[in-house]
Amino acid sequence: MKILLPARNGELTPYTLNNVYEFVAPQSKYEFNRVAYAAAHVVVDPTRDYEPWSDAPAIDWDSTLAFRSYLYGLGFKVAEAMDTAQRGMGVGWKTASELIRRSIAHAGAIPGADLACGAGTDHLDDRRRHSVSDVIQAYREQFEVVESAGGRAIMMASRALCAAARSPDDYKNVYDAVLAESRNKVVLHWLGEAFDASLAGYWGSSDVRAAMATVLDIIRLHASKIEGIKISLLNAEYERELRAQLPDGVRMYTGDDFNYGDLIAGDSTGISHALLGIFDPIAPVAAKALDQLARSDIEAYHNTMRPTVELSRELFCSPTQYYKAGVVFLAWLNGHHDHFSMAGGMESARSMLHFAEVFRKADACGVLIRPELAVQRMKAYMQVRAGIGQ
Repeated sequence: MKILLPARNGELTPYTLNNVYEFVAPQSKYEFNRVAYAAAHVVVDPTRDYEPWSDAPAIDWDSTLAFRSYLYGLGFKVAEAMDTAQRGMGVGWKTASELIRRSIAHAGAIPGADLACGAGTDHLDDRRRHSVSDVIQAYREQFEVVESAGGRAIMMASRALCAAARSPDDYKNVYDAVLAESRNKVVLHWLGEAFDASLAGYWGSSDVRAAMATVLDIIRLHASKIEGIKISLLNAEYERELRAQLPDGVRMYTGDDFNYGDLIAGDSTGISHALLGIFDPIAPVAAKALDQLARSDIEAYHNTMRPTVELSRELFCSPTQYYKAGVVFLAWLNGHHDHFSMAGGMESARSMLHFAEVFRKADACGVLIRPELAVQRMKAYMQVRAGIGQ
């Protein structure tokens, strides 16, 4: 199969697909020896009446939950209502809370399905400054939604806390209060400023190692209430440093979409489990790689996983927060839903050249699971978006 794709020199260049066969799901679920959460996107319903730029999109619940079934079938857990689901970038708390309730109920009907859900403070008005007490109460409210529905919480990094805190002690006070009241073990969430500039200086310092000391104090004090910590700083050395200092029983969940392959494989400093947005578009390939790792076939694991990192680096290139557009674009190319529309109009967040490069790299690593459909849709998209006929 061939397609003309735009290049950075302004010309159209012919591209021949490397992978032309459709993905065939394994007869039995892959087995992992790492805990692997896939942060999943949401599917909007563009046929319904809603304001595209608001934070209350119309959601296609059938397609949204069907995608989660697909992830469970490959062996993943789901990280629900997280950054990949456009929390704070098109999806507000009202929609997120309904997503959480529906997704927990949906998982309960699927044998072996498991998920954790984002609980933060994003229902607070960003236009106002809030007190530390306001932040604690906001976390309590969202934790209650998750836990009353039967779920476990991922304690999301808080823009309001970052604005309100005056010292590391303010972070400790907030996390102490919320973790002490949690009914279940919690995953902590350290999202770097590449993903959200409002989170610069999280944990009370712009110095990463000073911030690391603060979060380690929190983790050590509440180790019995913490499942693990997800760190998304896009810096493998920081992750390894923190990983080596975690108390026994507290997992490191890599959120490093640039270096996850090596971090999951591990080294003398330990191993990382995973909570990754990139697992959404690369799910079948990542599941195969994780199964190979569980069978101690390290060479095969790296051979399978390494090419996906090139795709991930393209998807998460600066400005990183717009990676969601590529995630949903690939889901559409692969037939998981019938359109490329997103909450908050986010489908417009990346250029035609970016999507062309995503197409090439997705093919190179085997992520286009329905190649013929992907080519048809890519051609149609280029005609509408850029007037490129084939």
